[in-house]
Amino acid sequence: MSLPIYDSQTARQTVLRRRPPDETDLPPAVQERLTALFGEPLSAEQAVARIVADVRRRGDDALRDWTRKLDGADLAAGLQIDPHDCQSALQALPGELRSALETAAERIRRFHCRQPALSWIEQDADGTLGQLIRPIERVGVYVPGGSAPLPSSVLMSVIPARVAGVQRVIVCTPPGRDGRVNPVILAACALAEVDAVYRVGGAQAIAAMAFGTPALPAVDKIVGAGGLFVTLAKRQVFGVVGIEGLAGPTETVVIADEGASPRRVAADLLAQAEHDPLATALLLTPSRALAEAVAARVDELLSQTAADPLGRADIIRASLAARGGAVLTRDLDEAIELCNAYAPEHLNLVVRDGWAWLPKIHNAGGVFLDEESCEVMGDYIAGPSHVMPTGGSARYASPLNVWDFVKIVSLVGLNRAAVQRLSPLAEMLALAEGLDAHALAARLRKG
Repeated sequence: MSLPIYDSQTARQTVLRRRPPDETDLPPAVQERLTALFGEPLSAEQAVARIVADVRRRGDDALRDWTRKLDGADLAAGLQIDPHDCQSALQALPGELRSALETAAERIRRFHCRQPALSWIEQDADGTLGQLIRPIERVGVYVPGGSAPLPSSVLMSVIPARVAGVQRVIVCTPPGRDGRVNPVILAACALAEVDAVYRVGGAQAIAAMAFGTPALPAVDKIVGAGGLFVTLAKRQVFGVVGIEGLAGPTETVVIADEGASPRRVAADLLAQAEHDPLATALLLTPSRALAEAVAARVDELLSQTAADPLGRADIIRASLAARGGAVLTRDLDEAIELCNAYAPEHLNLVVRDGWAWLPKIHNAGGVFLDEESCEVMGDYIAGPSHVMPTGGSARYASPLNVWDFVKIVSLVGLNRAAVQRLSPLAEMLALAEGLDAHALAARLRKG
């Protein structure tokens, strides 16, 4: 059976007990390659630190060297992709695929246009207070390449930035061995009106966007998910630039009752598990009959070639075996309690009268109500960004949104009467903190 079934107590100690990815998750081949590249055994953290430092020191030359070493691509033709190539890729798309991308872009734009990011200024007897909302000027978006290039991530990251008023948005994405970038990614960049696209990926791309090089100007904030090396690089450059978060492997929790369709639930779990061997796909249900039926449907769908067109069955099996499963709960209340504690990136609420249970959901990046509104709809076309908090960070973090691309400038314009009244209080507080110069500055406003 590909989908393990756990009781809730066992699950609390296993699949519901988070273990963030670390060095032990690196395949032996990757560890061996790191040793070969650097001439000594290094952790992923150490390897990323050296790449980041090298890009900061040598700029474009380091980008070319690391792209050749890590991606096998020669960047002699240049780091930046000709904007005409993006437009040509868009024009060359099959009509139905272009229409799907355009529909997704419009829905994403419409959703984020409803999110207010408003300045306000209030005047009263004391003068003026307010907040000024200003867009970030320069944003860099990282878009993964590899075996599953994600044009949807272009739309989901760039469009909210454009709605927020960001002046310049660039995209970095890794090239293939031929030095080319997936044409559907280029088409999505054209559709989202990206200012510049660079064929560079991995930790070296994050370093370039943070520190800048002659060919790739620095940005103010970096968004977008990648693998372990990209995440480590974002963590190392944070402070030099802003980041929207540190993405871990993707995750979905399905809460379902006995009325759910086993086949649909199984398909939703498979859709999540195919991302990555480290992805998490969990079913929480009080119904043993449903859990067993879903496990049977998982095996059935995995055995069908049509269900695995990209040859990702091995990835799915590894994900389900290590981090997936069906968890038998006492009732739906316990399922929701476990879900809130786990704080998943995605929650599929597949129960009768899901709206009645919704007020009990506190921690989730996104909630997908009922069987029809599956998480895959959110991945591509529903409207909210699919860049969502992972690793339990949904306890305090939000999906990527317009507010990630603006900053607040506080406005203070007190009149003289207010300052005369408030400065003695400010002086008193400054003296309590032992800051005599602060106190003096306040005292000079009294006379």
